[in-house]
Amino acid sequence: MGEERDKYGVMLDGLIGGMPVFVKELIAGGVAGGVAKTVVAPLERVKILFQTRRAEFQSIGLSGSFSKIAKTEGVLGFYRGNGASVARIVPYAALHYMAYEEYRRWIILGFPDVGRGPVLDLVAGSFAGGTAVIFTYPLDLVRTKLAYQVVEPSKRPVKGHARCDLVYKGIRDCFSKIYKEAGIRGLYRGVAPSLYGIFPYAGLKFYFYEEMKRHVPKNHQKDITVKLVCGSVAGLLGQTFTYPLDVVRRQMQVQRLLISGSSPTKGTVETLVMIVQTQGWKQLFSGLSINYLKVVPSVAIGFTVYDVVKAYLRVPSRDEGTIVQQSSQQSSLPSLSQTQP
Repeated sequence: MGEERDKYGVMLDGLIGGMPVFVKELIAGGVAGGVAKTVVAPLERVKILFQTRRAEFQSIGLSGSFSKIAKTEGVLGFYRGNGASVARIVPYAALHYMAYEEYRRWIILGFPDVGRGPVLDLVAGSFAGGTAVIFTYPLDLVRTKLAYQVVEPSKRPVKGHARCDLVYKGIRDCFSKIYKEAGIRGLYRGVAPSLYGIFPYAGLKFYFYEEMKRHVPKNHQKDITVKLVCGSVAGLLGQTFTYPLDVVRRQMQVQRLLISGSSPTKGTVETLVMIVQTQGWKQLFSGLSINYLKVVPSVAIGFTVYDVVKAYLRVPSRDEGTIVQQSSQQSSLPSLSQTQP
């Protein structure tokens, strides 16, 4: 038994040691995103129902919404759409963290005069967020449509019933129906406000996080508790500034469930104006309090798991990784004495 464990340990060490850094960052980011998203799934479900203005939930408040879901759908009702959510967040978080690290290194290597302050993190975070959204948006759309559905045990869809009672049987069924109805464009409905929102949100989140860490004494900067507090506050600030665009995105995603097939769908600006005119400006912040409750544990768990997995996979620190890349690039260039005739 002892020899088998030693062999397994040697094989694992060899596997981890042979992994490129970007693969380790992908794994760490994916695991962190999946764990964090599953923990806060019940709050995410209620938040989506609030954002998409289901009157029966907004009228009974947060505690009433939890009770209603528990009574009508059971415990699993809190995780409706979570399969699609995790399927989206794992590649999204993996790409987001990895792209952020890579963009940051590319900027430093390509523009050596650029400072390594919060502005660098703002730019790298913004582009990383946009990259992750483009690759994973269809899964976010499916997650929202599945979470939007509220099916009571006594109700079953019948022929000729309103379009809003359409029930998606699962992730594959939802993808299939969206594609048949609107093609590839249908799978990216609402992506514009997502990009408008993620660029400032992802950038501001990293900006606030790094800026806050700069004011932490050096002997406490490696403390995981400090990182979690800084990350949570950064997430809250970034979310507050960009939340209205998230509401617009959600309403665009479920628009086809609320209107007849012949009615034209609205774009980003039209949806924003419609929300303000028909639902009031406060609707742009509907569910924000729930989102605050969700963001704090989500960011805290995300940062914790990411750091733990990175440490387990022996990922070098950002500055160490950049120095190694700079050294390898310099060593690959011929010296001046060799190139001169």
